[in-house]
Amino acid sequence: MSRPLATALLLVCTMFWGFAFIAQKSAMDSMGPLSFAGTRYLLGGLLVLPLALHERRRKPVTLTRLHWLFIAAMSTVFFLGSWLQQAGLATTTATNGGFLTGLYVFFVPLLGYVLFRTRAHPIIFVGVPLALVGIYYLNGGGLDSFNSGDWLIVGSAVFWALHVILLGHVARLTGLPIFVSAMSFLFAGLVASAIALGAEAPTVEAIAGGWMEIAYAAIFSTAVGFTLQAVGQQHVPPANVAIILSAESLFAALGGALILGERLPPVGYAGATLIFAAIFMVEAVPPLWARRKTHAPRITN
Repeated sequence: MSRPLATALLLVCTMFWGFAFIAQKSAMDSMGPLSFAGTRYLLGGLLVLPLALHERRRKPVTLTRLHWLFIAAMSTVFFLGSWLQQAGLATTTATNGGFLTGLYVFFVPLLGYVLFRTRAHPIIFVGVPLALVGIYYLNGGGLDSFNSGDWLIVGSAVFWALHVILLGHVARLTGLPIFVSAMSFLFAGLVASAIALGAEAPTVEAIAGGWMEIAYAAIFSTAVGFTLQAVGQQHVPPANVAIILSAESLFAALGGALILGERLPPVGYAGATLIFAAIFMVEAVPPLWARRKTHAPRITN
């Protein structure tokens, strides 16, 4: 797959995820965060499972104990990121949720280097601060309005960063991006549902009350969005992936404005511009720089 196509797939993910913040926020009116997460991921995992099993048959890779350990680690951080994010949305806005989740652009290059000694292209160290400033301005240019839900989502950004890193590594290691994604959906769904039964005591009526939100999150955000991420991320470096995916905050803001009546402050539009500039920069500069080096004239004595 070409890198431009992989980038396009990742941008489609951001659209599905950004609008999913609206569904995730609205669902809190009828059920708890674990009940919603458990239901959406079980349904999303079952929807992807036939495709995952087909991929497994088509690529008969022998999964070793190390493979399964990485899949388990990836699934665990996926669950923790989802849980903290969903719990945070109970007390913060969908718009803030999208902005603050985007903080993983800061954690990905740092954690990638710590875990796998992955060195990012130098342009990342320009793009990451630019994207972070964009996210800051999207939030109104201040931290004084932060509440407990905002901080929970900041915590989730650490686990989302780990998920970006581990997903890319596991998908390349196994060659089974759809299969490992399906495993993480089902794992997260089972764990969230098990905890919800004791902590939230969900009812059929509560689940039915949020069926539209569950359907959107399960089909578009989970089954389609995360699967496209797993496929596209194999062809883009993790630090670049994080900056591209930070565009979900723009779609969260758009959905919040159109559906929930949330509004960006005037400075928020400057933030949106900075995020787009960061995405363009990290995707356009590396190939242009490589082409310049390839065609640079050689000086001989």
